[in-house]
Amino acid sequence: MATKAAETVKKRLLSGTVVSDKMNKSFVVSIESSKRHPVTNKIVKTHKKYKVHDAKDEAHIGDIVEIYEGRPVSKEKFMYLHKIVNKNIK
Repeated sequence: MATKAAETVKKRLLSGTVVSDKMNKSFVVSIESSKRHPVTNKIVKTHKKYKVHDAKDEAHIGDIVEIYEGRPVSKEKFMYLHKIVNKNIK
């Protein structure tokens, strides 16, 4: 039997903007982070793109979403949609 502490495993939770929703049951999220450069001490923005599984096809381009890490669905897709924070209204 699994204990309650073992069931509440902490997953990586990220938020970003949807940049592509052309795939079936998935979309691409761009996550921006800021880091300080070790030599120049300037703040540098970096971008990382993740393919996210969305079984209901709810998210569209421009939406701000929260995603979490889970078991792999395919070779490149291991993130899942947690919730849509802000819908893009066109």
